[in-house]
Amino acid sequence: MTHQIITSEARVYVGTYAKYNDGSIFGEWLTLSNYADKDEFYDACRELHDDEEDPEFMFQDYENIPNGLIGESWISDSIIEVLEALEDMNETRKEAFLIWCDNGHRKLSEGDIDDLISDFDDDYIGEYKDEEDFAYEQVEQMDLPEFAKRYFDYEAYARDLFSGDYWSDSGHVFYNS
Repeated sequence: MTHQIITSEARVYVGTYAKYNDGSIFGEWLTLSNYADKDEFYDACRELHDDEEDPEFMFQDYENIPNGLIGESWISDSIIEVLEALEDMNETRKEAFLIWCDNGHRKLSEGDIDDLISDFDDDYIGEYKDEEDFAYEQVEQMDLPEFAKRYFDYEAYARDLFSGDYWSDSGHVFYNS
């Protein structure tokens, strides 16, 4: 599986730039599912680094967080909502959704997660063994006589389908919108 992310285990190692610049990597791993929202997460970060007056947080490492939701010095406003939405998806759907997002169709950190999922649902067709398997299914849905189907060039048809109307990655097929 290309994008296996266990969102319930999403966690961040939180240090500060001041400590880092003083030669310390002191911090702790904070599990995001322990917080109701970003503000509560930041409260925990401030409590962890209460020895600094105005800590500048440094997210030195993170696990099980999709691309585009966190960087070294920032975390998305919607990270908790996105992780909760991903938690509700089965693994195949989650993988397809993350592929769709990673291919530049939308940014996880922008907009409403429900709207994003709705747009994904409009574009996602399903999982197939390969592009030719998808083309075969398309031909099976056509009203062609069995005689014609025996001579059908599925490889060429798949090449045509995926050079315009569709795209695929890791077996997942999407409309090219």
